[in-house]
Amino acid sequence: MAGGSMVNTVGAKVYNGKMTIHVFLTCIVAATGGLIFGYDIGISGGVTSMDSFLKKFFPKVYRQEEADKSTNQYCEFDSPLLQTFTSSLYLAALVSSFFASTVTRKCGRKISMLGGGLTFLVGAIVNGFAKNVAMLIIGRILLGFGVGFANQSVPLYLSEMAPAKLRGMLNVAFQLMITIGILAANLINYGTAQIKDGSGWRISLGLAAVPAIIISIGSLLLSDTPNSLIERGHAAKARAMLKKIRGIDDIEDEYNDLVAASEESKLVEHPWSNIFQRKYRPQLTMAFAIPFFQQITGINVIMFYAPVLFKTIGLGDKASLMSSVISGLVNVVATFVSIFSVDRAGRRALFLEGGIQMFICQILIGGLIYKEFGLTGTGDFSKGIATLVLILVCVYVAGFAWSWGPLGWLVPSEIFPLEIRSAGQSITVAVNMLFTFVIGQAFLSMLCHLKFGLFFFFGGWVVIMTIFIYYFLPETKNVPIEEMVLVWKKHWYWGKYISDEDIHIGKNLEMGQARKPKGTT
Repeated sequence: MAGGSMVNTVGAKVYNGKMTIHVFLTCIVAATGGLIFGYDIGISGGVTSMDSFLKKFFPKVYRQEEADKSTNQYCEFDSPLLQTFTSSLYLAALVSSFFASTVTRKCGRKISMLGGGLTFLVGAIVNGFAKNVAMLIIGRILLGFGVGFANQSVPLYLSEMAPAKLRGMLNVAFQLMITIGILAANLINYGTAQIKDGSGWRISLGLAAVPAIIISIGSLLLSDTPNSLIERGHAAKARAMLKKIRGIDDIEDEYNDLVAASEESKLVEHPWSNIFQRKYRPQLTMAFAIPFFQQITGINVIMFYAPVLFKTIGLGDKASLMSSVISGLVNVVATFVSIFSVDRAGRRALFLEGGIQMFICQILIGGLIYKEFGLTGTGDFSKGIATLVLILVCVYVAGFAWSWGPLGWLVPSEIFPLEIRSAGQSITVAVNMLFTFVIGQAFLSMLCHLKFGLFFFFGGWVVIMTIFIYYFLPETKNVPIEEMVLVWKKHWYWGKYISDEDIHIGKNLEMGQARKPKGTT
């Protein structure tokens, strides 16, 4: 086939190209946008377990914590105001993602990253110098705007820059940076908690400026993606950039498909209304379902409130923070499993295995907490049981880290056609942030009322989402994002939503295999 491409099993072209130094470096720099998200996830739970922080901003919670331990420990940290401190960021990120969609489309992906980094930087400064709860909340809102912009632009950038056969690996670098941010925050919290004068929480919150500076400077060094350049009318620059990032001169097939996608996108004046058309039903469903399911795994119960959770189940201050460090390290290491397997094993296999692994761990953790604390919330973990819970938490985190963690960002970023891609990513980010907010706002109250049943609650959702993936998500590995419509057309269920007239790219290809059931390709 002309242009140095070949046809894969779903009838889509797989373009030639190699891992160039330029692609590798730009993707790593862009992926540092995940640091700001990860650092915040890790830091907020740690500072809310520090007595000096609680005494200054949440004295009622501190008094509850210091009360007689014979009282219900499930409700020890139940405070709407404390939950608002954690979750306000995600509500702000939800709102900002819609603004970020327009900026990402009209100004490019790198400008959106820069805006996110600078806003996050201001939020870190406000939080580091906070004098009252109002300053804390304002700082969190600014952090949220930064996260919204970064999470909107970075996954898109990575999916567009990467060759199709390496798209999964490079996109998972975003999740890797999130896990590194979480681990760094856990280590910093462990260190700052030892500061005698009680100012450690200021250092923890203020150091969020470091990842903000990294992504802000990094975004200035990035090249724009060929997709974005074509979308904004810079055809010659796009052609040159495509040659540079693919490392070959023969890029005509891929370039022509990008141009065709861009021409089709120009016919869409209002992507926010067009995205609800019947032909986009598969992608729209995934844009809602995948981020919703990602948050309802219960992972944020562990990552937001890990120190609080470990403290609640009987571990001391230092032990709870160290336990968070251990689970954070597991999170980083396990993400490498996804990096090296996502383009080989595929998205579906990792989703399904991770779901089964998380479910088993959640049921066992809930059972152990019930055994020790029962319905009253009184009791204490022995050292052996506490160690077993920590091991199960680590196994659970590992399952998430190589499945729903990275794939929750990768899959939505690679399935939308160019004409609605920014709008689709905004929906993904907004749904993710909405349910991150809901879980963050409700968790401590849910723990108080559902007790050990909270883990069974999330475990039930893991069963539902695993079944959903089995039946409704086709395999998307190694498929160029401009050819992704062929994957949906061949799916046993989604194919009925896409007519032959809706396929404008790759019409010269055979549709290949007949449709197969249960989401296979």
